[in-house]
Amino acid sequence: MIEGLPMRVPVEGLPERVEIYEVGPRDGLQNEKGTVPVEVKAEFIHRLHGAGLTTVEATSFVHPKWVPQLADAEQLMPLLRDLPDGLRLPVLVPNERGRERAAAHACRDIAVFASATESFAKANLNRTLDESLAMFEPVVSRAKADGQRVRGYVSMCFGDPWEGPVPLAQVVRVCRALLAQGCDELSLGDTIGVATPGHVTALLSALNEAGVPTERLSVHFHDTYGQALANTLAALQHGVTTVDASAGGLGGCPYAKSATGNLATEDLVWMLTGLGIETGVDLGRLTATSAWMADKLGRPSPSRTVRALTGPGTDTGTGTAAVAGTGTVTTPQTSPPDSHKEQ
Repeated sequence: MIEGLPMRVPVEGLPERVEIYEVGPRDGLQNEKGTVPVEVKAEFIHRLHGAGLTTVEATSFVHPKWVPQLADAEQLMPLLRDLPDGLRLPVLVPNERGRERAAAHACRDIAVFASATESFAKANLNRTLDESLAMFEPVVSRAKADGQRVRGYVSMCFGDPWEGPVPLAQVVRVCRALLAQGCDELSLGDTIGVATPGHVTALLSALNEAGVPTERLSVHFHDTYGQALANTLAALQHGVTTVDASAGGLGGCPYAKSATGNLATEDLVWMLTGLGIETGVDLGRLTATSAWMADKLGRPSPSRTVRALTGPGTDTGTGTAAVAGTGTVTTPQTSPPDSHKEQ
């Protein structure tokens, strides 16, 4: 990394600080063809925390039949007990049974996964859109009663591989329903990466007009068409201050085949640093973490920033931190048809 780069050139009207909601250990690794050893997952999360990330989505309490890559949730959570209380470790739950499993491990943050379209609700949850919302209602209410923080993911907000364009009003309806149930925050998902900046601004404005405050919203972009950073900038200009990203650009969606990787956390941090926006993230340590995980997975990182900073003759500035975790990735017998069907 060349000292002093990127230059910090602030742009008027942008937030002073952005919270990065790291999804690599869950959304990233669930889409891998091979199964990553639990010790490597735990080391990954420890390294991400060491790089300065304060929210790291750890795993998903779904039935192992559907997501064998995350079948070790019960084994993973005890390996994270030494992490400080200030680190948020959200987990995804598909239903009340998943929430109960998460509560047994004292998980303080959970997330439910809704759809803005009928087709994806049926494919991913085996329910209609309204049936899926009804399924989440007791999950959210019981979580709130137990003092858990709840995030609501809304997938296919900008386009659906079966239905095509998704009306803004349809997304707004789902978002309002989740907030009415008690969700603390919503993540607007561009699941197949088809959003453009104008579309992002239009959806955020429509949500505001419907009474949904910007501070309750985060954005989750995929880089299928190379639009993730441009879309993020549009969201920041609208006042969004929480952005989902995945270390090294890991992930996609197991069922929506046209969905490629998430916005890489390193690419996001590079842009935010150049804009003078604080994140608290050490880019050198983060890059080294993603390079380490890429080695574990046996393939290069898709993140352009990781590739640029870890090429021949580069220095990530990570000091002498040891590389821990020696597990190898194994391939499961079957691949999951989707990610969040009921247990």
